[in-house]
Amino acid sequence: GCTLSPLPPVNIAIRFTYVLQDWQQYSWPQQPPDLDSLLGGEVGGVEFGKLPFGACEEPISELHLATTWPHLTEGIVVDNDVYSDLEPLQAPHWSVRVRTAENPQCLLGDLLTEFFKLCCRKETTEEILGRGLTEDESKENNDISSALSKLTEPATTVPISKLSVSNMVHSARKHIRRHRRIDEAPLNTDILHSVLLVGHRQNPLKSAPTDSLTYWLALCVCLVNYNHGGLRAVAHLWQEFVLELRYRWENNYLIYGLAPGPPDLRCCLLHQKLQMLNCCIERKRARDEARKVSEGSKERERKVSGGCQSSRPVPESATATSPASSSTREGSVGKSWDSWSDSEDEFFECLSDQGEMEAARADGEKDGSKIKAEGRLHPCNNMTLLNSTEPLYIPVTQEPAPMTEDLLEEQSEVLAKLGTSAEGSHLRARMQSACLLSDMESFKAANPGCVLEDFVRWYSPRDYVEEEVIDEKGNTVVKGKLSARMEIPGNMWVEAWETARVIPARRQKRLFDDTKEAEKVLHYLAVQKPADLTRHLLPCILHAAILKLKEEESVEDIPSVRKCIQQATSQASKLLHPTNQDLKKLEEFINQLMAMETIITQARSLKAKFSISESEKGEDTNELKKFASSLLEEPEVVVIGAGQGSTGSIIHGLFLNAQRAALLAPLDEDLSHDRKPTGGSNKVPDFPPPAGREILLRTCVPRPAPYSKALPQRLFCVLMREEFRLAGAFSSDTSFF
Repeated sequence: GCTLSPLPPVNIAIRFTYVLQDWQQYSWPQQPPDLDSLLGGEVGGVEFGKLPFGACEEPISELHLATTWPHLTEGIVVDNDVYSDLEPLQAPHWSVRVRTAENPQCLLGDLLTEFFKLCCRKETTEEILGRGLTEDESKENNDISSALSKLTEPATTVPISKLSVSNMVHSARKHIRRHRRIDEAPLNTDILHSVLLVGHRQNPLKSAPTDSLTYWLALCVCLVNYNHGGLRAVAHLWQEFVLELRYRWENNYLIYGLAPGPPDLRCCLLHQKLQMLNCCIERKRARDEARKVSEGSKERERKVSGGCQSSRPVPESATATSPASSSTREGSVGKSWDSWSDSEDEFFECLSDQGEMEAARADGEKDGSKIKAEGRLHPCNNMTLLNSTEPLYIPVTQEPAPMTEDLLEEQSEVLAKLGTSAEGSHLRARMQSACLLSDMESFKAANPGCVLEDFVRWYSPRDYVEEEVIDEKGNTVVKGKLSARMEIPGNMWVEAWETARVIPARRQKRLFDDTKEAEKVLHYLAVQKPADLTRHLLPCILHAAILKLKEEESVEDIPSVRKCIQQATSQASKLLHPTNQDLKKLEEFINQLMAMETIITQARSLKAKFSISESEKGEDTNELKKFASSLLEEPEVVVIGAGQGSTGSIIHGLFLNAQRAALLAPLDEDLSHDRKPTGGSNKVPDFPPPAGREILLRTCVPRPAPYSKALPQRLFCVLMREEFRLAGAFSSDTSFF
């Protein structure tokens, strides 16, 4: 007569966790360095004009596999140091989580960080590279009296091409090389050539087109800073780049990689400056070509009338030319005369019959029809002059002066400072009407005898109002007049027309002084510090980084990263405004780009480990892709089919390969602590010993008395290599106690 009731069954749930840390059997995150290339020895080295990408170390540190037996009954499972019934492949539930490396080294992030650090440097290019242009005074200036004798020696003609700044700098650098080793230069010749010898390579950011010279320069400066010497190398590259620009200006060579036309105000200021320099070169080339054509035609006329001219006496004024002018004519090879002439004189052609033309112009003021028309482009439709039957011709006009955004801001400030007084407003209007006055003078030269109404009909048709009226004979005729705003007293158009002279565009003072503007651009570029250059190029670099992230994300297809890139693009357009660049916010923005790169490299690493190929299509491949992406977004992911499914088979293979690599280690390695494989066999176990064992015991027992209500009881146990933990949850019936 035992009164004890049988004990209720205990429900057991067991979970073993296996940790995989060995990825040695898989390929490097980066390609091995190519020692034969220009960037030899650099991990992740790419050619100039491209950004590196990816991690230099394994971004996934561990993979944790949890095998679970949710419902087991006590007494049917054996698990001890010698033998275990709990085979991972037989577990009904598998789940996986990954641990990522903390702040893995990534190439694009390192590149951006090192480039951004240059923004805070204060050194000038001269301070970084040294002055280096001083000559050996003991050899070249040993006798001061020789300077006086130089003044009395006959002047020798020096070709202007030899006087260029580029030649003087290069000759000075050759002199320096005799006193120091060639390898002391921050950049060697091969790297300089690969950067400077560039061929032809839209965007919400205020940077530069991706096929432009500015974009290429930004990428090269970034790579040179990262791989080839840091700050000194950047200063060296910038110095050589500016010298190359001056050489092209002085020798009329266009700068490649820039769109034709005026500066694009949607791009960064440095890109606008380069476009402005190209405009100057284009204008200078066009002017030199026109001069050559003019001189060629005059030479032919001179040959035709050579017999007649040889009998005429030559005036002294024609032969008594100054040494400066003779040397200028003789040294015109490789450089236009305009670049060296006075800023006022260079706007006009030197014509032998200029006196006759001035006289003819004075007579023409009385009778406009006697002036010979000059500078005609083509007739303007079928229009005729109002005071004659002559066709109305569109004149050849000067192109408006191109301007960069900083020049526009300067001009706006000057105009604003004139105030709102009548005198200030009048002066402001005159300053803004320089182009109008030039066009009026060109129009008068092309259309002798014209009036203001003729000009308005071509230049601003809406300001010439035509209406039908009935004349004295009762016929309906069309008559026109100027608009109301043109007839306001003191109208600037009327004043400009009255002061405009009859001068074709080719003899007018240039609206755009390309010589002056080119020198301003070159001086602006030459005085830029490396930190200033970095700030100019930072929009291009961030633009390139965003494009690189887009390119890499499109391969991996990560929705969260895609959304972050879209947000980063709109954020960058605000941060990179040239007037208010906040370096602290820019640093945070770069950290965001680095985080995106890390996620992409983690996804790429998982894809490589699970053997996901983009070329393969099918249900299993899609399942693997979804599984790999879920690992980065969720804390733990269930493996469909556990160890028997396609994903489970790959995970099994990962552990098996790691086990084989670990157990084929040197023989003296102590393996005595490892549990023997199942059945006492000497084969390599598929899985390592569990890193953790979790056991959950659940049952319902009446407590505290046998007649109490049966309530749930729970005991949780964790067993690890160095420790164990127990956690119990016990309930009691308190109705009568």
